[in-house]
Amino acid sequence: MTETASAAGAGAATVSSNGTPGSKSEQAYATVKARIVDGTYSPGYRLVLAKIAEDLGVSVVPVREAIRRLEAEGLVTFERNVGATVSGIDPTEYLYTMQTLSIVEGAATALSAPLIGAADVARARAVNEEMRDCLQHFDPVRFTRLNQDFHSVLFEHCPNPHILDLVHRGWNRLASLRSSTFRFVPGRAHDSVDEHEALLHLIESGASPDEIEKAARLHRSATLDAYLAQSNAGSLSAH
Repeated sequence: MTETASAAGAGAATVSSNGTPGSKSEQAYATVKARIVDGTYSPGYRLVLAKIAEDLGVSVVPVREAIRRLEAEGLVTFERNVGATVSGIDPTEYLYTMQTLSIVEGAATALSAPLIGAADVARARAVNEEMRDCLQHFDPVRFTRLNQDFHSVLFEHCPNPHILDLVHRGWNRLASLRSSTFRFVPGRAHDSVDEHEALLHLIESGASPDEIEKAARLHRSATLDAYLAQSNAGSLSAH
């Protein structure tokens, strides 16, 4: 009998739902989530706990615990008589998430700007150069990861903890959607790198908070617009 997420009640897990760094539950969670994010486990993929446990060299208990967490995050869906499967991508949720993130991340970047030092700018610029190098042999998953690293430098000094929390929630929601926009509009990646440099220039030159916020918001919105344009074009060509 195949074990699924619904069987979590049988044999209670011995670790917390959050897991602890280095624990088998945390390792299983990180591995399965990474495979969902990079597309190894695509939407609809059936997650057989026993098979995953064998693959990871652990018992079913930590895998079951990991699946519980992923289900709570929306990455995994449980269906009766089917079991645990990888959730599909909701384009409407992606739209709302990107719209919201453009607003809160723009505000966080503007508030953070006066606190960004030369070392921070150098770190962000180094990440952006990695992104530029990534364009040669484009890897959308790596590019997206670097993109988050870049923006983290720009908003991490935001003194308003509530706005910063909203930014982190937005990024986490994007991760749960697993939609690397650059996978669908790789051409947008080139513009993104150039816009990053423009943002750094504004910060270095002491531009006004309003100017920095507007640039950060437009940068995020431009990625969303490119994705929507591509999606609409695909819908039209399908008819």
